[in-house]
Amino acid sequence: MAKSPSDVHATAIVYPGTVLGEGVQVLEHAVVGKQPVLSPRSTARREELPPAELGDGTIVSTGAIVFAGASIGARVILGDQSCVRERVTIGDDVVVGRGSLVENDTTIGALTKIQADAYITAYSTIEENVFIAPCVVTTNDNFMGRTERRHELVKGPTIRRGARVGGGAILLPAVEIGEEAFVGAGALVTKDVPPRKLVVGSPARVLRDVPDDELLENQ
Repeated sequence: MAKSPSDVHATAIVYPGTVLGEGVQVLEHAVVGKQPVLSPRSTARREELPPAELGDGTIVSTGAIVFAGASIGARVILGDQSCVRERVTIGDDVVVGRGSLVENDTTIGALTKIQADAYITAYSTIEENVFIAPCVVTTNDNFMGRTERRHELVKGPTIRRGARVGGGAILLPAVEIGEEAFVGAGALVTKDVPPRKLVVGSPARVLRDVPDDELLENQ
């Protein structure tokens, strides 16, 4: 069987060297493979980046941007006006919703769903089968841009396999959301969440265990 070529819309920009897998679609006004422009005080590494790589069947939707140095798996959907920064690695079958931003040096595991207008800060780790609801905000800098000490301490959240984060929740720097944990909508997470626990409130507190029938192993 002949391979299906990639489909790049006439208004899209794909920078030279970008690797597009079989059947990739790059839709209207999307940009793939651009080099970043950094502020003099940015914490991101300054280096010439390798070309972006997109796996088979991935869709870069209208107005979405993928930076050089990003590695995107197969069958990923990057929603309209979403953005994936440099040195981001995304596994297979991931959805990044409309208007969501995945900042640099972040890893996202397979089968994860990130809904519309979520902000995934730099230096975050998101494992497989994670669900992130709309308008979730993650953070990585307790100094908010002041003092040189921040450079060695900047770190986004770690969200373990199967965890779920409700709409509008805020995760503070370096917190860990345990495997299969559930963060309620609007929660302010200031410390680690144990595996398989449901947390709610501001600051977030443990309310109860996640029910057995909601665990991945029972689906």
